[in-house]
Amino acid sequence: MKKITSIFAFFLAACAVAYAQTAPFDMSGEREQGSTPMVPRLTLPATPAPAATPVAPATPAAPTAPFSMPPASPSATATPPSQPQAPADVARPQPAPPVAPAQAQRPAQPAIQRASQSSVLRYVIPFAKFGLDGEYDRKSWSIYITPEQAAAPAKFNFSYQNAVVVAPEASQLTVLLNSRIVGQQPIASSDAPSNVSFDVPAGLLQPGANLLTFEATQRHRTDCTVQSTYELWTDIDPAKTYLSFSGQEAARFSSTDAIRAIGVDETGKTQFNFVVPALEQPGTTKPLLRLAQGLAVLSGMPNQTFSFTPDTLPQAGAGRMTVVVGTPAELQSVITTPPAAQAAPLASFVTDPKSGAPVLLISGPSWPAISSAIDTIVSTTDRPATAVRDTLVTERWSAPDAPLILSAANLTFAQLGVATAEFSGRRFRTSFNIAVPSDFYANAYGEATVLLDAAFTQNVLPGSHIDIYVNGNIASTVPISSTGGGIFRHLPIRVTMRHFRPGLNTLSLEAILMTKEDEVCVPGTTAGAAPRFALFDTSELHIPDFARIGQRPNLAGLSGTGYPYNRATQPTPLFIDRIDSDTLSAAATLLGQMAMVAGRPIDVEPAATPGAIGERDAIFIGSISQIPPAVLTQLNIATSSQASWRPPAAAQSNQTERTVTFDDWRSRVGGGVWRGQITSFQEWLRRNFDISLSSLQFVPGSEEAFTPSNEHSFLIAQGKSAAGGSSWTIVTAPSAKDLREGAEAVTAQVNWPQVAGHITTYSSKTGKVESIPVGRFDFVASQPWSISNYRLIAANWLSTNILSYAFLLVVLSLLIGTVTAAMLSRLGRRE
Repeated sequence: MKKITSIFAFFLAACAVAYAQTAPFDMSGEREQGSTPMVPRLTLPATPAPAATPVAPATPAAPTAPFSMPPASPSATATPPSQPQAPADVARPQPAPPVAPAQAQRPAQPAIQRASQSSVLRYVIPFAKFGLDGEYDRKSWSIYITPEQAAAPAKFNFSYQNAVVVAPEASQLTVLLNSRIVGQQPIASSDAPSNVSFDVPAGLLQPGANLLTFEATQRHRTDCTVQSTYELWTDIDPAKTYLSFSGQEAARFSSTDAIRAIGVDETGKTQFNFVVPALEQPGTTKPLLRLAQGLAVLSGMPNQTFSFTPDTLPQAGAGRMTVVVGTPAELQSVITTPPAAQAAPLASFVTDPKSGAPVLLISGPSWPAISSAIDTIVSTTDRPATAVRDTLVTERWSAPDAPLILSAANLTFAQLGVATAEFSGRRFRTSFNIAVPSDFYANAYGEATVLLDAAFTQNVLPGSHIDIYVNGNIASTVPISSTGGGIFRHLPIRVTMRHFRPGLNTLSLEAILMTKEDEVCVPGTTAGAAPRFALFDTSELHIPDFARIGQRPNLAGLSGTGYPYNRATQPTPLFIDRIDSDTLSAAATLLGQMAMVAGRPIDVEPAATPGAIGERDAIFIGSISQIPPAVLTQLNIATSSQASWRPPAAAQSNQTERTVTFDDWRSRVGGGVWRGQITSFQEWLRRNFDISLSSLQFVPGSEEAFTPSNEHSFLIAQGKSAAGGSSWTIVTAPSAKDLREGAEAVTAQVNWPQVAGHITTYSSKTGKVESIPVGRFDFVASQPWSISNYRLIAANWLSTNILSYAFLLVVLSLLIGTVTAAMLSRLGRRE
């Protein structure tokens, strides 16, 4: 009996222990009365899913909370945006039961992508790397959604990691769709990336463009200095940031308008893969390049590439679209064409029977019919060359579109996309975009004005300042000298236009705010309490009238707006000596980027020989051996480079290079130390007074023939034609493969604005883009004759050529003195 009783007691004790283990750990009994109630949060499972195996979200049931967290770092939690954040000193809440299935890790197939039989994924970040920096950062762009996707239930997923110095209790990441907050997340993932997922409210996504915004407010854990704000960052992984749509209907493309919804892959790139069996036939080049440009303008994506193959359907993938072009007879071995293509032009989406992905099919009984089918797609992007546009399209990577300023203008910050903001930190920064035309000529004398509406509290100390940057270069600084706070009402801040360039320009306003509290930096006060600075959207940017005249050569105009080819009223000759897949891919990628900045497809006409070009603006594309020597000579490129330009092999590039210093070369160059001192003095003049030797001469010196180094793998050069009345542009590389890879690299968003000067080179070894400034150039009239415009042109030219200005000033002074003396000699008494 005693043994039975012992066994029964042991059984009861074991049951009690098991029941106790099922109850979650809770410290609510230790809270003080009247304390803030605990906010329920969803926590992360302990074991992350394998990243190598794509797992799709199942069809979601009705969620019980706005966030669900996939496996990730235990430090990341998700907080409903409608509830207050729990105090930092309250114990971590107990794990809640899962309300949604595990989210997809890194998906592997297309921008409209099937992750499983019940969901479709789309990547949404158009950058290879994406991050939010400083105490406040906000970035917006638009994503194009098809009607099928807008009607489907959707989830938004992203993965982020932040700097270890970011204080999670005072830092927050906010995601907005169409200006509505759909998720807010405390920034608390410094150890490892955290995956976050939340439901998109029904009806929020609309067919067409939808605005996506990431906003970060970050504070330092321990430091209150302005320098410490540069240590704050939150990186968001493009490969794990996507929209997930339920149901396979979202994968359908119902019309060619869905081309705009191609999206990007996990690296932020967009690829159009052409399959053209008749690729090398001469009559196919012009319609294919027109189609490539039309697709580039329709999609509007920042990092687009084009590839051509004659016979094989490429593998479907994220941010990729397969375009099949040819007659039904030519496409027999590639894809089955609808019977309608036998009798009439056809342009529509069909389904690839192997992958199930949508394929854009363009077919017809003949190539003239195929050209008609291409026109049905591209014609929506056409506009007359003389038509004036109001904006430069940037919304797919930076919203809103940049206004194109052609003359004097006043724009409010609200029009430029800058909203009113209050700020409690130490360094506030916001940016906006504007664009100027290709014939902009005011970089030596022009000044814009920011009419600032802002306010600061009495805590802000003298020594604080407001800075204006243009394309990353400091353009103006205004100190704050008041000690009792103040309100700026249209405070004029003069901004030099020397850093403006044709096309897109980014202006940034930064306020550096110092207070006594920051000097003391009591623990727990790094977050800041009340706002100390406010910027109002009634602030204005005033651009005065500026000189407008074209220049030849001007690669900055080419990269900015496609100049001079964007203004051509007749087809532009395009010389391609040998049409192969790599060369045609490079040509399509380059022309697609030019069409993007020009705002319309550029009409090109293949030229069989250089003699057929005549005195017209032209483009030459091909490997260096295929470019006519006469054209190289005309653009001041050494013809010997056709034989000597050979980039080193990969094995050679790994060899250790000897360290070389400036002092070594100063001793080698004639003059030694004396020459080095002169060079240092020249650099000092340029840095402090913007004076160079080129500005201290009457006539520009002669330019030596340029020989590309073997370190270079791609080259763009521009110069005048043989008779001097037109612009010729060369795009070349040592081989067709280098040409294609170089075109893809240079047209990327981060590199394209660096195309400038007379010659631009790219090195695949270092990834650097370098430009050679223009020495001699010709003016090209771009506006009707007017005294006011020519006065501004003269002002800018004289500001650039100091010696000519000084000489003219002396001549005018002597002339005035002579005339005055002559007049006085005829007046007064004579004895």
